[in-house]
Amino acid sequence: MLLTISAEGQGSGALSFLLHKHPGKLQTVELSVGSAHVFYPEYSEEKTTAALLLDIDPIGMVRNAKNFAGKEFLLGQYVNDRPYAASSFLSSAISKTFSSAMNGSCKEHPELVDIPLNLTARISVLPAPKGGEVLINKLFEPLGYTVEAERHILDTQFTDWGYGKYFSLTLKNNITLKDLLSHLYVLIPVSDNEKHYFITRDEVDKLLQKGRGWLENHPEKDLIVSRYLINIRSLVRSAFEILSAQEEAPEEDANTDTPVQREKKERLHDLRLQTVAEQLKASGAESVIDLGCGDGKLLKLLLKERQFQRIAGTDVSFSELTKCKDRLHWEEMPPKQKERISLFQSSVTYRDKRFSGFDAAALVEVIEHLDENRLSALEKSVFKYAKPHTIVLTTPNREYNVHYENLAAGKLRHSDHRFEWTRAEFKAWAQKTAETYGYSLVIFPVGEEENTIGAPCQMAVFTYGTQHT
Repeated sequence: MLLTISAEGQGSGALSFLLHKHPGKLQTVELSVGSAHVFYPEYSEEKTTAALLLDIDPIGMVRNAKNFAGKEFLLGQYVNDRPYAASSFLSSAISKTFSSAMNGSCKEHPELVDIPLNLTARISVLPAPKGGEVLINKLFEPLGYTVEAERHILDTQFTDWGYGKYFSLTLKNNITLKDLLSHLYVLIPVSDNEKHYFITRDEVDKLLQKGRGWLENHPEKDLIVSRYLINIRSLVRSAFEILSAQEEAPEEDANTDTPVQREKKERLHDLRLQTVAEQLKASGAESVIDLGCGDGKLLKLLLKERQFQRIAGTDVSFSELTKCKDRLHWEEMPPKQKERISLFQSSVTYRDKRFSGFDAAALVEVIEHLDENRLSALEKSVFKYAKPHTIVLTTPNREYNVHYENLAAGKLRHSDHRFEWTRAEFKAWAQKTAETYGYSLVIFPVGEEENTIGAPCQMAVFTYGTQHT
C-alpha cells in the first residue's frame, strides 16, 4: 500500500518541513496492525517526493479489526485486499504519520502552511467497487484536481476476465499540503466504501473536522457523508443536521440595533451567563457540560471557579468552537488548566455518550434555535440519556419584545430563532418535561422585571430525583 506526494517547482523543498520528516532518514511509525514507513525517493529544489509505505500485518489485522472485506465467503477475513489496496488503513496512517501537516502546524516555518504548492499525489492501488472512475472523478474534480485513473484488469494471465475494481490514481493540484491530506483522509475510504474498524459517534466529528471548509460546498456532499459513515443512519442524520445548522446559521442581527440597544443586549447576555454560573455553583456540581457553548463565554466563567474540576463545551458549529478556543487562549492554556476542560462538536438533538457523566448541564439560549418538533429529541438526549443531576436552561421571553424599538410586531429577536415563548408557554413546557423525566423545577426571571410583561429572559433550573414543584 503506497502513497507518494510530490512537490514540483519553486519551493518544493518545503514539503519536508511541512511533513516534519527528514529527507535523509527512513522513519517508521507503528500502527495498530503493522507499520508505516516514510522515505524520500527524490529530494531537490526542483522536485521533492515523499513516500508513505504501509506494511500491514495480515494476522494482526484479523485479530484486532472488525470483519471487513470479503465477508461474502467463509475465508473472507483471511483472503482479501486489505494489506495491499488503499483503504481506511491508509487514512489512519496519514492521520498518525502526518498529523501536524494535516492540522496545519509547522513550528519551524509556519509561513509555509498556507502557501499552495504544485502537488501530485499517487496511490498505487485504490479500490472503487461502486462507481469506478466516474465516482473517483466526482469526488476529486470539484476540489480542483486533475485526475488520472488507470483501471487494472483482474488477471494478466486471463485477460478475458476483464477489468476489476482497482485503479492507480494520480491527482494533481495547486493546493496547500494540509488540504491535500484532508481530502485524501476523507475520500480514500469513501471510494473504498469500507472501514477496518467499528464506526462510532466520534467518526462524525472526524469527518466534519477534516471536511471543514470544503465538504459543506462539495456537490457530492450527501454521497461522501453516507459512504464515509458506511450508511449508519443515525450517524448520517447527525452529520447532516450539523452541516445544515452550519449552513443556515446567520450573522448576529446586530446591524439593525442602535449602539444603546447593543449595549443593553451585551449587559443582558453578561447577566444571564453570570446567573447561570451562580446556579451551577449553588448546585454543588463538580463537573459541568455547556451544551451549545458558542464562543465560550460561560466556559471562561466556569474555569475561574475551582469547584468545577471537570468542564466540557460542545456546539453544533465548528466555527463557534474555533472562536471558543480563541477566547479561552487554548494554545497557551497551562497544562493543568487544559486537563479540566474538553471541547467537541455535537448536536443536542442526538444521543451522545459524551454528554453523560456530568453533575450539571447548561443550555443557554439554545432551545429557541430548534424547530419545536425537534424539542422532544433534545429532551431525550439531555433529560433521559445524559441525565445530569442539575440542568440550567434559559430562553427569551417573547412578552418582553415590545421593549425592542426596531423589532416589528410578531417578529423574533434573531433570524435564526424558530420560536420564542411567553412565560406561560415556557412554564408549561418546563413542567411537562420535569414531570416526564423525574426532575423538580424552579423558574426564575433574568434581567429587569416588569409586572405586565416579565423579564427579558427566563430561566429554568431542573433538579433530578426530588419531587416536582
